[in-house]
Amino acid sequence: MVGTRGVPARYGGFETAIEEIGQRLVQRGHRVTVYCRETGGGDRPARHLGMDLVHLPALRKRSLETLSHTGLSVAHLLRHRPDAAIVFNAANAPYLPAIKAAGIPVATHVDGLEWKRAKWGNAGRNYYQLVERLAVRWSDALIADAAGIQDYYREKFDADTVYLAYGAPIQANAGSDRLPELGLAPRGYHLVVARFEPENHVHLIVEGFARSAARLPLVVVGSAPYSDRYTNMVHALGDAKVRFAGGVWDQALLDQLYANALVYWHGHSVGGTNPSLLRAIGSGTATNAFDVGFNREVLETAGRYFAGPGDVARLVHEAEAPGSDAEARGRHAQQLARRYNWDDVATGYEQLCETLLSPRTRTARTRAGEGTRGRRRAPRPSLGAGQ
Repeated sequence: MVGTRGVPARYGGFETAIEEIGQRLVQRGHRVTVYCRETGGGDRPARHLGMDLVHLPALRKRSLETLSHTGLSVAHLLRHRPDAAIVFNAANAPYLPAIKAAGIPVATHVDGLEWKRAKWGNAGRNYYQLVERLAVRWSDALIADAAGIQDYYREKFDADTVYLAYGAPIQANAGSDRLPELGLAPRGYHLVVARFEPENHVHLIVEGFARSAARLPLVVVGSAPYSDRYTNMVHALGDAKVRFAGGVWDQALLDQLYANALVYWHGHSVGGTNPSLLRAIGSGTATNAFDVGFNREVLETAGRYFAGPGDVARLVHEAEAPGSDAEARGRHAQQLARRYNWDDVATGYEQLCETLLSPRTRTARTRAGEGTRGRRRAPRPSLGAGQ
């Protein structure tokens, strides 16, 4: 598994997916190697949850960090020749020919619509649109984590994808004993958890909350490298009702923050199915989300949707009003979350790798049975069925 920051998972959705999928594959008897970026400090364990870890450096510049690390990872991978490779992020597509030339079958997890992210200038956007085409041309299989991403690749490139989303951890009883550390009480706050990037719309949520007549505070968890200007702008939009908590890496505390919020506010808009959203609904928390297809795909009628600060202010009032349906919406959301099951996701990756190893897949993109390439449309799972 190559192309991410690696494990232990401390950053985003890809890292969480690798941790959850990798440990399950190990438990099923597979050997899993994960390429990890050196951070310049801390431990460099050789193994994590049964996975073999390879730590390699990266250039500390936003436009080069991923590509530089993946280049070193692929060089190492070519020397050690795994049976199959999963490359995360279409940005790494320029390395696919080298992997294929070595006879190693490879699938690319294309991620979301990266070229829409505001942090990229014209050169970055053009690059991401190019590598989408290269990933389609050079991958033995493409992985999409949302039906909306499948639609995009089908409509733009006439390319089929494997639908493999993420799992939603179901929190039956997360507890609340850690909340006093932050001066909070159950159902006594609203919550945002996000990297500070424009397409995650933290600014919009904070601005709308500041405009509202909220009785409860908004707790904002998150930060971002390379984004000082945007971070400063978000802070400037807040008022006394908005509390910026920075990054919270204590997973037990984070679980309690999700599970005890009155409302979780989700502003992500370009990344497909988002693990933070799944974590919120798995906690049984009512969720208001930015109005895009990826979020409606997950939340359906359990969600409330916003597109501007005025919508946020209105929904704050609705959530805090007497007779609010926030608790009922949270229960509904948790039922929807049961469709997203890590065991089923791991099975999908296992089947995909087995398909990649078949002789037919080494020479052409072929139909690979349930959940793999060649399918015209991935069906939505029924409750309890998993992904």
